[in-house]
Amino acid sequence: MAREQLQQTSPEDRRRRVQRLKKTIVGIVAAGLVIPLMCCVYLICRLHTINGILDDLNRRLDELEAGNQRLQTELQLLQEEAQTTGQTSQIPQEESVQGSADPVTDAHSGQEQIHKVYLTFDDGPSIYTNDILDILDRYQVKATFFVVGREGTDAEEALQRIVEDGHTLGMHSYSHKYKELYESMDSFTRDFEQIRDYVYQATGVESVYYRFPGGSSNTVSEIDMHEFIDYLESQGVEYYDWNVSSGDGGSMKLTTDTLLENCTKDIDTRDTSIILLHDSAEKPTTVEALPEIIENILARPDTVILPITENTKPVHHQ
Repeated sequence: MAREQLQQTSPEDRRRRVQRLKKTIVGIVAAGLVIPLMCCVYLICRLHTINGILDDLNRRLDELEAGNQRLQTELQLLQEEAQTTGQTSQIPQEESVQGSADPVTDAHSGQEQIHKVYLTFDDGPSIYTNDILDILDRYQVKATFFVVGREGTDAEEALQRIVEDGHTLGMHSYSHKYKELYESMDSFTRDFEQIRDYVYQATGVESVYYRFPGGSSNTVSEIDMHEFIDYLESQGVEYYDWNVSSGDGGSMKLTTDTLLENCTKDIDTRDTSIILLHDSAEKPTTVEALPEIIENILARPDTVILPITENTKPVHHQ
């Protein structure tokens, strides 16, 4: 029987079987090559996604650290206010050493002094910078922008408009990465030179104003902040902290009513208020609250909104 079947198999059938076998082998080999390649591509994509998640987590950690520092600063201010009697202006103890804690009223003349309010925006430029500038232009007030390094034409054009509109342009580090920035004097000076050159290349302005990420009293730096302060002074640069916080620096999204209250509730208790706000893609409510904040301030008697200049008395936490 087997012999008869063998005799019945023609050469053409054998050739077809061989071809099918070759195709099967080629398919197996191809699959053996393609499948690992697809796995590699998938793993690379996943690695890229994980890196993005890690970068986002690091950014959020920096924001939380900054938010914690701001809360500590506000707690210090509240403790000082609780210990104060009378209607004197209240600012951090370090400022009083510099003679900037003047009373709001003149005890001899009985006349009210001018309340000076400085709106300052950290972390820009962002997708909201032009919106903020439009609002400031609508109310014909000037502000101060402490910017970080942002690559691209849109960022440079935003910096140029800040200058062209008559606002003050300050520096807020290039990287805004706390641990890298405060790791050593070398890392701080490199970052400072980078942000200074970035601002100059984009606008032609040699900025002489700086705000430390997290403020000069941040708890991230293991190096004495006075070393960084002395370096800035050697570069002819003044640093500015704040004595009013909008509260928009944390991860929690605040309502416009809360932002308004935070920015304006204590303006009448001090002669100078430097308000901390943020120009960030994650802070849309800051933009929404800004018109009400400005209107509330301008409606107060003997109160003006000004940009920081070389004549502005700085608020120092250190």
